[in-house]
Amino acid sequence: MKVAVSGKGGVGKTTIAAFLIKVLADRGRQVLAIDADPSPHLAMALGFQQAERIRPIVEMRDLIQERSERCGSFYRLNPKVSDLPGRFMVQKGNIKLMVLGAIQQGGAGCACADNAVLRALLNTLLLSPNEDIVLDMEAGVEHLGRGTIASVDHLLIVIQPYRGSLETAAKIQTLGRDLKIDHLEIVANQVQGPKDLDYIEGYLGERPIGVFFASDEVREAERSGMPVYDSSPGLRSSAQDLLSLLEQTK
Repeated sequence: MKVAVSGKGGVGKTTIAAFLIKVLADRGRQVLAIDADPSPHLAMALGFQQAERIRPIVEMRDLIQERSERCGSFYRLNPKVSDLPGRFMVQKGNIKLMVLGAIQQGGAGCACADNAVLRALLNTLLLSPNEDIVLDMEAGVEHLGRGTIASVDHLLIVIQPYRGSLETAAKIQTLGRDLKIDHLEIVANQVQGPKDLDYIEGYLGERPIGVFFASDEVREAERSGMPVYDSSPGLRSSAQDLLSLLEQTK
């Protein structure tokens, strides 16, 4: 099963992705975790040792230049990346992690060549036939515009019960349908109670497939840099329920 986790920045994409990854791993499955966020924190959320030392591929400027073969405005459209997972993937138990990062423009000019390398690497990882895959995407909708996740089985749109988050979710739904992604599911995070769920349904026209209630334990774990999965049995149960529903709709 291939699952991409998307949503507006700050809604808890990485937390939800980490819970799903750990639930899959606890079931004895081989899991490939891909962090494609420009500010990657999935390694820390999963409890990888020395997570802060794991360098995202996007920061390896010499490697990116070599593989893109960039020369002025010209670059290789199909760069060689097949050897990179073996070189830069880290493993903990039955979880493998690849930290890609994402391009942050910030006045750096055209990043087409860099994106070509990352896109090719991501597509290579998504072709893995022997593992479940959970992809923690960059915030917003730009990655959908590039069509890089059209091959996933599920696109989870993580939201919190406030208007800005729901506006982004609606845009992601539209673009996901344009890409013909079969399963677009809403996952609500930081929910306080029934009124929040009613507000979400009233705005988006559907009930979330998964609900993660507000948790002081998870908040403290994130603040202290500890793995979130063991901090809240309630949210672990929510992740287990969500995974079961996803498996029923493959």
